[in-house]
Amino acid sequence: MTDRTSDISRQLLLLAAAVIAAVAAVIGSGALGGTPIAEAADGALAADATFVAPAGPAFAIWSLLYIGFLALAVWQALPAQRGNPRVRDLWWLIALSLLLNALWIATVQFGWIYVSVVVILALLATLAVIFARCLRSRPASRVEAVLLDGVMGLYLGWVIVATVANIAAALKAGGVGGLGLGAEPWAVVALVIAAAVGTALAFLSGGRVAFALAMIWGLAWIGVARFAEAPESAVVGSVAVAAAAVVALATVSAGLGRRNSALASPTS
Repeated sequence: MTDRTSDISRQLLLLAAAVIAAVAAVIGSGALGGTPIAEAADGALAADATFVAPAGPAFAIWSLLYIGFLALAVWQALPAQRGNPRVRDLWWLIALSLLLNALWIATVQFGWIYVSVVVILALLATLAVIFARCLRSRPASRVEAVLLDGVMGLYLGWVIVATVANIAAALKAGGVGGLGLGAEPWAVVALVIAAAVGTALAFLSGGRVAFALAMIWGLAWIGVARFAEAPESAVVGSVAVAAAAVVALATVSAGLGRRNSALASPTS
């Protein structure tokens, strides 16, 4: 009875966290009296704010993510998932990530761009732990693979790109400047680091696709923005597109390596 009560409480808390995140997203979209994220904090996170800001259409991924969050929350609340060991292990981290997302929107709404960096770094760390724990065991079904591993993977990949943009926005807002190199060279450095992180995750995860798709999406839209919007930079745009290609190739390579290893391993 105690375990059953604990599981039901867990299911309801995660469902509540998803609803809070969704409501915060509606406010962050400009509805319910909120200010659109691109316009909040004096436009620090607008598509033309920094060299590593993705173009506006990139943020459409949030719609997919919020649908995924709500679908995951409803799925895990089903009686059949009450004792799911993977959800039991991850639910509080998932709930924390959703609440941190809502908190991030609140900090931007209030114009607290420096605080938003702290929040998004905490979110990134939480998602990294979720990703690592997902790799410990295999999903029990295709639905679980999509709603748990897939949604959280997309979330991580996008937040990696968003963290780069958020830090750059905070540095610009603080008048830090180019830190001795200039804003454009630092943008190149940041994109190279992002590509390296994506490559490392690809091989560590054996070619998991979800996080890579979100990273490729975000990096590609940074490239589009730099070719088509201010501040224009063919160099940064080219590096962003190349970074997306590197993550894609690393993911394919890691996936093929895992498949070949599985085929080569002896079966009983």
